[in-house]
Amino acid sequence: MPGPDDGLWSIGELAERAGVTVKTVRFYSDRGLLPETARSAGGHRRYGSGALDRLGLIRSLRALDLPLPEVRRVVEDEAWDGGAGVVLEDAVAARLGRLGQQLAALRWREAGLRLVQDCPPRERADRLRLIAAVAAPPSTDALARFWRAWLPPRMPAGATAAFLEHAVPQPPGDPAPAQVLAFARLHALVTGPCPAARPCQPAAHGADARSRAAVLYAGLIEAYGLAAEPLRNGRAPYAGAALDCFVAAYAAAYGTGDGTGFRRRLRDRLSADPRFDRYWELVAEVAGPRDGRPAVTPGTAHDWLLAALDADVERAA
Repeated sequence: MPGPDDGLWSIGELAERAGVTVKTVRFYSDRGLLPETARSAGGHRRYGSGALDRLGLIRSLRALDLPLPEVRRVVEDEAWDGGAGVVLEDAVAARLGRLGQQLAALRWREAGLRLVQDCPPRERADRLRLIAAVAAPPSTDALARFWRAWLPPRMPAGATAAFLEHAVPQPPGDPAPAQVLAFARLHALVTGPCPAARPCQPAAHGADARSRAAVLYAGLIEAYGLAAEPLRNGRAPYAGAALDCFVAAYAAAYGTGDGTGFRRRLRDRLSADPRFDRYWELVAEVAGPRDGRPAVTPGTAHDWLLAALDADVERAA
């Protein structure tokens, strides 16, 4: 179709040239995305030849499901030169982020549905309740609140954040049904009440100094990291750098030095502390196995180090 003699298109000519309906052209024009160049003597809209390229760009952006406000920002970007606009780059990145969240939600819902579908009929009601209490994709806010309430109240924010990074598992992007179930059970566990029959705070949280809590948990994180390798390799607990780091963290928190007597008292004290075995079991299930072996969590590392401490104390006795 040849261009118009006066260089201006009517709304019908532009629609025909672009392969769209007049209604589509009017829609974008009414929203200011496709401004008219002039009006005819009869008051009809007229568009310049550049409107065809602009309409093509609008349609391409809408085909990517970009919302109209983002489309407006792209077409009005003065830096646009056929694809190099920074606004377009930002809009596409934002859309990819939203799509990623939607896909993650769909994967969690699919795994949850399979979980209900494949379980025995008598278990379906309980599983439905568990899954319904967790968003898709799930949030870790409840887990973080659980630990913030459990950690020393005057612990510095940076130390708290560092510990939460290790203690709060991130939901997998493409979960198996068993991982969805484990996360739902984890959520139910941390939102339930602390059993009245046992204390909910370890003795180490009684340290008065604000700085001691930070020293304790920074040292524990380091010790757990040192214990991870022997744990993955299936080594039995033993005295070494990981145990020394573990003991040093508690010694600093209590304002004392390391030694045989301290290690014996620490062993007895830690044995009496509240335990979160079920929490760490579920964390390992959420994480899933690595190289065919269970995930190493702060809980499994703590138990390994406590066993190493017990063996060290018995050997020194």
